[in-house]
Amino acid sequence: MFGPVRLIFKVLFTLVIGLAGFSAQAAHTQARLILGNEVARPGDIVLAGVQLQMDPRWHTYWKNSGESGMPTTITWQLPPGITAGPIQWPIPEKLLEQELTTYILTDKVVLLVPLTLSSNLRPGTLDIKAKVDWLECEVQCIPGKANVQASLKIDNQQVEGKEAKLLTDSQKKLPRNGDTMAAQARWDSPPAGDTRALAIGWNSTNAVNEPDFFPDNSDDFEMSGQTERLPADAGKVWIRKQIKKTPADWPKVISGLIVQRSGSSVEGYQVKIPINSGASTSGTSPTAQTAAVVPLPGLGKMLLYAFIGGLILNVMPCVLPVIALKILGFVGQAKQDPRRARLLGLIYAGGVLVSFLALALIVLGIKAAGHKAGWGLQFGNAYFLVVMTTLATLIALNLFGVFEVSLGGKTMDAAANLSSKHGAAGAFFNGLLATVLATSCTAPFLGAAIGFAFAPSQTAIVTLLVFLTIGIGLALPYVVLTWQPGWLKFLPKPGVWMERFKIAMGFPMLAAAVWLFSLTALHYGERSWWLILFLVIVAVAAWTFGEFIQRDGSRRTLATAAIIVLLLGGYLIVLEGHLRWRQPMTQGGNTTSVANEPGGIPWHPWSPEAVAQARSEHRPVVVDFTAKWCLTCNTIVKPALESSSVRRKLQELNAVALLGDYTTFPDNITEELNRFGRAGVPLVLVYPVNPSEPPMVLPEALTSGTILNALTRAVR
Repeated sequence: MFGPVRLIFKVLFTLVIGLAGFSAQAAHTQARLILGNEVARPGDIVLAGVQLQMDPRWHTYWKNSGESGMPTTITWQLPPGITAGPIQWPIPEKLLEQELTTYILTDKVVLLVPLTLSSNLRPGTLDIKAKVDWLECEVQCIPGKANVQASLKIDNQQVEGKEAKLLTDSQKKLPRNGDTMAAQARWDSPPAGDTRALAIGWNSTNAVNEPDFFPDNSDDFEMSGQTERLPADAGKVWIRKQIKKTPADWPKVISGLIVQRSGSSVEGYQVKIPINSGASTSGTSPTAQTAAVVPLPGLGKMLLYAFIGGLILNVMPCVLPVIALKILGFVGQAKQDPRRARLLGLIYAGGVLVSFLALALIVLGIKAAGHKAGWGLQFGNAYFLVVMTTLATLIALNLFGVFEVSLGGKTMDAAANLSSKHGAAGAFFNGLLATVLATSCTAPFLGAAIGFAFAPSQTAIVTLLVFLTIGIGLALPYVVLTWQPGWLKFLPKPGVWMERFKIAMGFPMLAAAVWLFSLTALHYGERSWWLILFLVIVAVAAWTFGEFIQRDGSRRTLATAAIIVLLLGGYLIVLEGHLRWRQPMTQGGNTTSVANEPGGIPWHPWSPEAVAQARSEHRPVVVDFTAKWCLTCNTIVKPALESSSVRRKLQELNAVALLGDYTTFPDNITEELNRFGRAGVPLVLVYPVNPSEPPMVLPEALTSGTILNALTRAVR
């Protein structure tokens, strides 16, 4: 509970408790005063303690009571010459109840207070008195108060009190000084209104079970009680908390207790931590800035991952249309001059590498401008989708034999035809097209490599190197085949079947065009249907060109005029007039609602708060970061997640299913992907029921069995 609601709640709570004080008496907490000395000298410091002993299931409150309750107060009535210091509080417990977070004290606690004696005190016996006020709660809350007192003799010697050991033992329960923890704090997200995520980290040599941070009181900000543990290097602990600021600026320093459990013992460390101001301006996560949350692996390992991922991309559904065309090309090259076959293989590889180089430069430019980049970022561009949908349609029509264009053509039709030619230009264009389509997929090993390259702290040279290595992996099988002519003899001999195969390959390309068109609705809404009309006009123009110019040149002039009218009219009237393709709708932010299929998994929108809430309830959590343009997400991951066995398991475990829609590249999801070393989707996480355990990252090649095994481990 944040902000004015919390303030109003506490004011009403105080009024109700104040009124209750007239009719109710605290009967579940007993208070008494203990002094560490029976006899003390002038100038000494005497340790005093107010012991509160509560009945079972009852509690009082820490100095920061949290979102309800009131801290215990001690009002001293001291003789002249004695002054009381601040209360030294023991480590509290955190209580999460009915969406409220409070910090409580239970059983028997001692609030320690140092009493300083003036050096000019005269010998004699003094009465030390105090009024103690508290609030004790179980289901209901009752105000309590007590007048406590003890006697202290002033003399020229020191004599310990009978219960001095109790005070000494209570000192061992106080928080320690946290200067040795090397604690640090960084903003973990850009502001979302007046709320923001803060990552807090520190050194720890112990196996920590439940790390947490209990904040001191502050008038400038409020910290949520929910805590999410983040992955971290050995010897480090990182957690994430939500901060809500008041009308003041974002805090620059936080103070409170670092709390960690190691087995059955609880340790607390008092810290005052400056918040890294550099992170606050960019909203970059600590993962990316310091590699403290997810360590960046070695470059050699990531280059190997990039290479293997590039190889696997060749069998992913997004590259299927281009693979089919390359198979056709290999058959045609089988009887050619081996030197020409090798040259075409290298040119194809050049097309792949040039396009990956261009993509890397785009990513570096976006990062240099202070923005966030993700894998497949071009699929979030409306103009790219319109052009690629038109181009894929023309390529499909060309494969169907509707028209043929010579390599010297300069129109978009000529560009479309390049993909089905087997010369140098066709090989290079195929390399470009393979890269463009491949970026809608990720493959095993590829996600980690891309996340490594996209890390905000990564150097430009490393980013370029990783991207070029992916390109080498994608292009290598074709280069190897063209440089091993003996292997080509296993391919079928050229014949009539090649023309039929070519036509058949038009259908995968047509499917790619349909898929690309489906993505335009994200940018144009109902207006996207005008693109269908434009594609029909383009198809008619392509048919006119093939039928009346290529195959029957007797009506060339009339056909040319008709094509010009069709294309010009289609562009001006349909694209510009009705689709308004240069005016896409504004997109941004994360998906705020999820459309669930009847009988399917009841998905809820992902947010850090939703994860924290579910984990505070000790429920397993499945998070699916996906996008409508991601073929891997929709052809591999989604069927595995929506399988009947997984649905039954989620229902049986009362698990929470959260969906993070990355279709329009919202920054908060980009940051979450970066936190796990990824730069694109899919990413599926399974959070265990124990809030202190980090989430499990599932592989891209996901199966229902993998998910079921992860869910089983999550509830152990």
